Amino acid sequence: MARQRPMQNQDQNGRPARNITGPQSALTDFLASHNISARQIRDDAELRRQQAAAQAEQNGEEVTAPVAECSSSLRRPSRNTTEEEKTKKKANEKKAIEKIKNTKAFKKRKKYVDDSDSDDEIARAIFESTHAPMPGQTENCGICGKRFTVTPYSLAGPDGGLLCAPCGKELAKEREGGQPKKKPRKQAGGVGSRRAMQSRILDGDVGTMSLATLCVHTLAKNVEMADSLGDLPDHLIDKIARLFSKRRLLKPETLPLFAQPTTETLHIYDGARLGHQDFISIFQIAPNLRRFKARCAIQFKDEVMDYLLSRDITLESFYLHGANLLSEEKWHEYFAAKGQALKGLQVYYTDNHFGDESIAAIANHCPNLLRLKVQNNQKLTNKGVEAIGELSSLEHLGLQLQNPTSSAAISSALSKIGHGLKTLSLKIVPDSDDNVLRAIHEHCRSLHKLRITDSEKMTDQGFVQLFTGWQNPPVYFLDLQKCRHIDSTRPRDNNDKVGLCGEGFKALMAHSGPKLEHLNVHACRHISREAFEEVFNDKAHYPELRNLEISFCEEVTDFILGCIFRACPKIKEVNVFGCMKVKEVRVPRGVILVGVPNAQGMVTEGMH
Repeated sequence: MARQRPMQNQDQNGRPARNITGPQSALTDFLASHNISARQIRDDAELRRQQAAAQAEQNGEEVTAPVAECSSSLRRPSRNTTEEEKTKKKANEKKAIEKIKNTKAFKKRKKYVDDSDSDDEIARAIFESTHAPMPGQTENCGICGKRFTVTPYSLAGPDGGLLCAPCGKELAKEREGGQPKKKPRKQAGGVGSRRAMQSRILDGDVGTMSLATLCVHTLAKNVEMADSLGDLPDHLIDKIARLFSKRRLLKPETLPLFAQPTTETLHIYDGARLGHQDFISIFQIAPNLRRFKARCAIQFKDEVMDYLLSRDITLESFYLHGANLLSEEKWHEYFAAKGQALKGLQVYYTDNHFGDESIAAIANHCPNLLRLKVQNNQKLTNKGVEAIGELSSLEHLGLQLQNPTSSAAISSALSKIGHGLKTLSLKIVPDSDDNVLRAIHEHCRSLHKLRITDSEKMTDQGFVQLFTGWQNPPVYFLDLQKCRHIDSTRPRDNNDKVGLCGEGFKALMAHSGPKLEHLNVHACRHISREAFEEVFNDKAHYPELRNLEISFCEEVTDFILGCIFRACPKIKEVNVFGCMKVKEVRVPRGVILVGVPNAQGMVTEGMH
């Protein structure tokens, strides 16, 4: 803070005049308290400059910087003075360069440089390296002559010396004139490209990208420039929708690309960024909608269902995932109003808002329902599972419930609708036993897809009875993962043959092997090495098998994998996570081996 200090003035007669008060800075106050005068400091500095100039004149040296520095505080140097200083500076540089040519440093440098370089260029390089001012020092600009502080980024002038920042920028622009800027080099390798390549392999996209795939990726990179998708076929629109969801690009601004007045099929794979008004706008824009699918549809609430009920839209396929804010009463209203046209209903993650009463409402109002899937539901019980048996037109059934599901309830439903089922999926059924397998064997005659996972009570003998003499045609898709014996104390001991073991594996391959396309026996660790070798022996032939999941089947070896590659000519992907006996198997060209426990990586594309 500045203080006010009285100042005493006197007139010509020596009489004191009136007091004059002025501001005083903290630095001036500090100097005054220590008897230091700013004027005295300035006078001493000027005296030292004059003495240095006089000494330099006696020695015959040029005095430029001190004079310029001194004069700069008083007045700006004229153009003639600047030109004279430049001339003297060039003359002194020329003398110094001639002296450098006779030094040892010059001769030593000349041995290691190109012959095309002249002596003057070599000597000038030595002169500039030894006489260049260090960063932090002051120097006169080589063009405008202005005094500036040298930095590590100061450019050298065309006639020697360094340039100030404005002149350096102008010189840089002149040098870049007519030369295009270099584009950044694209990454040719590294972790990012390797991960992208492995991701493509896992997605089944091996080799060069197709033109359609390149167009889809280009669209995803420039989505803000797209107005509509035009008349693209449904499979390409679905591919774009999947890529948008993968990159989190589906939002209210991009939703109109998929919801058009002529849209009949709409698949939303990630609706987390959509509000309830966005879902309402879908039914406003697309009056011809027939097949609707929305995953992560958190904001699909009662208001959205009320608007759907008010519109003249009859959905044939209704797929909702994560709509746990939608009340069960609205489900019942929808089934009563528009259940006649409903052919497919898939409900996932609805918490306590879809239970036994909803299954009863479906049985009463949806006579044409062909597909029903209820997964991750906390309200549906054995009573609702038994009520599924009333859906006489059902062809596809998938269940994954949080409440324990008894074998009796499943067997009761299969005894009524099993004859018409084409696909059956029972996920995470730890309490289901061989009674379910017997019900499938007795009542199911048209299955081409069967999934039973995480069973802890089904036995190897039960699987043998299921596939032996089964009047069902060979299935195309078979998933029996984690049907195994669970014992935390002694997991390897399985005297009762719980789960899918060697005999059951041989029975299923004998029944469905000729037509089987996808097989998953993940973590069925009690399938023996002898069973694998017998199933994939030198005479075995499974012409349609394309995907095989045998992870954590501990008896799989390099020899068994070689037998699999020989017996399955169309095999595309084999998963062997946890198969520690797989070490150096030769993978055929075009086959993807996932989960190899070696240092080369978890994915191997065959080249043999």
